[in-house]
Amino acid sequence: MIIAPLTLEHSPVQAIKIVYSARKTAPEPRVHDGYEWLYVLSGQVRLALDGTEHVIEPGEAAEFDTRLPHSISATAAGPAEVLSIFSAAGERFHTRLT
Repeated sequence: MIIAPLTLEHSPVQAIKIVYSARKTAPEPRVHDGYEWLYVLSGQVRLALDGTEHVIEPGEAAEFDTRLPHSISATAAGPAEVLSIFSAAGERFHTRLT
């Protein structure tokens, strides 16, 4: 995964460009405080959200409460590039965990 911050470090809302590597299966869902909005720039993104898997195409967006079990990844078709906007709690979770 490649992460490129697009906002100042101490901004209350963080915008980040993320490139996800292709994956055959979704990572384990996690929960944390916060809220997230994502927009797919290229590739296909698999959003596993509260037990349901969604495939999001370029030009499409999703938003959700991160207290719901979720994971985000590219599909097996290839890498995916995403613009994500997080609350500060969501940004810490996505950029600090492996």
